[in-house]
Amino acid sequence: MNYINSSIETVYKSLTSNEGLSAVWTTDCQVKNKVGETSIFGFGNEEPTVFRIVELIPNKEITWICTDSDPEWIGTQVSFELKYHNGKTAITLVHSGWKSPSEFFCWCSYNWSFFLYSLKLFCEDGKGIPFQERRF
Repeated sequence: MNYINSSIETVYKSLTSNEGLSAVWTTDCQVKNKVGETSIFGFGNEEPTVFRIVELIPNKEITWICTDSDPEWIGTQVSFELKYHNGKTAITLVHSGWKSPSEFFCWCSYNWSFFLYSLKLFCEDGKGIPFQERRF
């Protein structure tokens, strides 16, 4: 669980809008905000990552299922659970459904941690660190 010094509404909007996810994750994105729709995220020369939105509970939970990406991601699920407590928003990110742990799984775990840090920066200070601005 991570804590963000921001309202739950701000965090939820950041995770469900093109403006938020382009500032936090990748500037190359087409974000939808409706269950059943797909959002597309580009990361340089890689094939885009596509998620179908399976759950949107305003200010509480967001769930995506990967329909196209690296083969290890296809069929996996990413969820964000939000709770507001003592003036902060607690966020739990879970990436589930992996067939098996792998080197790529470890790399993704690191990158999800960075995603959460970028989300925190964006919600608290108005500037995240999207993929295009990161140094690898």
